Amino acid sequence: MRVKVCGMTQLNQVEELANMGIAFAGFIFYAKSPRYVFKSLNITEIKRISNINKVGVFVNAPVEEVIHMVDECRLSMVQLHGDETPKYCEKIADYVSVVKAFRISDNDNIEYMIKPFMEVCDMFMFDTLGVGYGGTGKKFDWNLLKGKTIGKPFFLSGGIEPDDISNLKFFAQEPVAKALFAVDINSKFESSAGVKDMKMVKEFMKRLNG
Repeated sequence: MRVKVCGMTQLNQVEELANMGIAFAGFIFYAKSPRYVFKSLNITEIKRISNINKVGVFVNAPVEEVIHMVDECRLSMVQLHGDETPKYCEKIADYVSVVKAFRISDNDNIEYMIKPFMEVCDMFMFDTLGVGYGGTGKKFDWNLLKGKTIGKPFFLSGGIEPDDISNLKFFAQEPVAKALFAVDINSKFESSAGVKDMKMVKEFMKRLNG
């Protein structure tokens, strides 16, 4: 199972992720996030990272800014975590692969929410609805996806923690999980905002794929 570790701010930790066989490192380009990448790294440092897929996370940023950062930082794909419209996503997707994140509450009609984005995004991400944007660290109820037709590869996010291995493996048996592309982990694997507990990440990977 592929894993994306989001909210990376430490170059040495990104290197460790690559050595563990983790597929994606997420870098948050949203200034209000406690994991805002430019608090710790500069463009040149991000650009030089070449041994892992770099995902840039943006929230309601101007199209030109996103494309500029894709070029300058050599991002592999972008994750749009705000209120971006299908037309906005289409403009970005003409340039780079797009993952559109949806913040889900218990009563949302997921298939209705994703329908306008089917033709203009490459993948989806499902996360927990919370105050503000970005990850909340709150647990996402994966049962909301059961029986749904997603029709696109998707990332599973929302408060995934080290003890979720068995739950993830059960979910992976669901028909909807045929489209599960990767799991996204972040705050539950940190010693402080943006600083990962690499022992926890390594153990998670070992158990997830063991």
